[in-house]
Amino acid sequence: MTRPCFILNDRQQVLLSQAPAAPPPNLLFEIAFATPDIGRMRAYLLAHNVPVGPISRDINSVAYCSLRDPEGNAIAFVQLHPLTGTKAPAGKLSTRMLHAGFIVKDHAVEDRFYRDLLGFRMYWHGGFKDAADDWWEIQVPDGTEWIEYMLNIPEKADAKERGVQNHFSLGVENIQSAASQLRLDGLEKFDGPEIGRDGKWSIDVYDPDGTRVEVMEFTPAKDPCCHPYTAGHPNP
Repeated sequence: MTRPCFILNDRQQVLLSQAPAAPPPNLLFEIAFATPDIGRMRAYLLAHNVPVGPISRDINSVAYCSLRDPEGNAIAFVQLHPLTGTKAPAGKLSTRMLHAGFIVKDHAVEDRFYRDLLGFRMYWHGGFKDAADDWWEIQVPDGTEWIEYMLNIPEKADAKERGVQNHFSLGVENIQSAASQLRLDGLEKFDGPEIGRDGKWSIDVYDPDGTRVEVMEFTPAKDPCCHPYTAGHPNP
């Protein structure tokens, strides 16, 4: 079966896969991180008693290994392989993925894996109320992309709510221009533009399966609520 792949840049892509007849609770099927040495990464995980699958190769012969994080989210490590000469089509809305977010029950448990073991670092955290933590953002060790824990989500959240929470984000330099581009491309309904609690302009778009795609400016337009940023912002 064909698995459409959408190129964002020479290191990032979005791969679509047909969901099984009984869809999993999270249609953000897997998040993959690049590593310069897939063999050493797998050996490091095994040395720390992390169950990880064998090194395999995808259809393009790129090496990878798959595993589950402490709460069962599917992740993969992929041998770094810049696609030399690969460029996104002209006029594309975005050529940069900024982050992926997924439901997390206990951020302390996840932090022991992502921060203590893998070296992710704090970027920002905040909530709907100033004293709350509903979003916990941690950056990759050697870059400015991040993952976002979506906290305080009911155990029995329905498919619509899970689609809102389990999401990925595309970076743009100007949100108003992005909104205009979306309308020109025929998308009539989306949420925003608006400034979020993190101080950044963003738009929320939903794919036909209800998974949220957040379109976001690279840097905040104003100070965030709750807590300051503690790491650098991504560049276009």
